[in-house]
Amino acid sequence: MTGQTDPRDDLPDHLSALRAFAISLCGDVSMADDLVQDTIVKAWTNIEKFTVGTNMRAWLFTILRNTFYSMKRKRKREVPDSDGLLAGRLCEKPAHDGRLAFNDFRRAFSQLSPEHREVLILAGASGFSYEDVAQMTGVAVGTVKSRVNRARARLSDILGLAEGEDPVSGADAATIAVIGAAGVRAA
Repeated sequence: MTGQTDPRDDLPDHLSALRAFAISLCGDVSMADDLVQDTIVKAWTNIEKFTVGTNMRAWLFTILRNTFYSMKRKRKREVPDSDGLLAGRLCEKPAHDGRLAFNDFRRAFSQLSPEHREVLILAGASGFSYEDVAQMTGVAVGTVKSRVNRARARLSDILGLAEGEDPVSGADAATIAVIGAAGVRAA
């Protein structure tokens, strides 16, 4: 570009035509202004790709059109979340903490008697009612309730948890159900 004018100096001459084209594409003045701005930024940063002596307006319209259709494709994949509720629910706790805690839970769970493991799996993780568990195991409902309470208390003791403490940070619903939805009950 030595000895010649910089093509960037010609960009302002095309703004009104770019804006009109952008409005015709998207139908929204605010979005059109953003589109024109993106086009000018792309043209400015890629000015070396423009061939001096060719039609700058056609080059800018091509950039604007491509930017518009790229934006449309991107927005198809986006989920509207103006209030941020969806994004607020999306989080992932570090996996290593959950794995370590779950390994502790599995070791503690294996130390329970078979009767205690059985009622915790049936009444907690599988979601059966105490009455259903009583019928499946052939014991009284009161016995099932007592075993569940004692099993949860024993699990709490083995894990060294205080009453109401989160038993397994990042645990799945079944693990929490086995231990107790309202927190581990102390004996």
